[in-house]
Amino acid sequence: MKFNLKVILAAVLLSAVPVALAQDVGSDVKKTAKDTGTETKKVAKKTGNATEKAGDKTSDATKTAADKTGHATKTAAKTTGKDTEKAADKTGDATKTAAKKTGSGVKKGTKATGQEMKKAGDKTEDTVK
Repeated sequence: MKFNLKVILAAVLLSAVPVALAQDVGSDVKKTAKDTGTETKKVAKKTGNATEKAGDKTSDATKTAADKTGHATKTAAKTTGKDTEKAADKTGDATKTAAKKTGSGVKKGTKATGQEMKKAGDKTEDTVK
């Protein structure tokens, strides 16, 4: 019986060791999970801050680009207006010159037609006599 008692005692002791080790592993896993959660929270906070800063920089850059675009558009509009005014002046001058030339041509044509009509009238008068 002494032998059986020693075997039973040894079995009890050997079965207690894995239970104690399992409790240590459980606590390590729990601690690791908690540490992981804490670190994840820190990283998420840093990521949020970085995203906010990037958003601010993007906003500033967009505003600056919009201002520059507005200025460029305003400058282009002024230049276009001046160029259009110059073109209109040149068109007006060309139209005035063309009108003078047309008037002169019409005047000459009318005078020539009048002379021809007078000649035809004189011939008709001579023929009638």
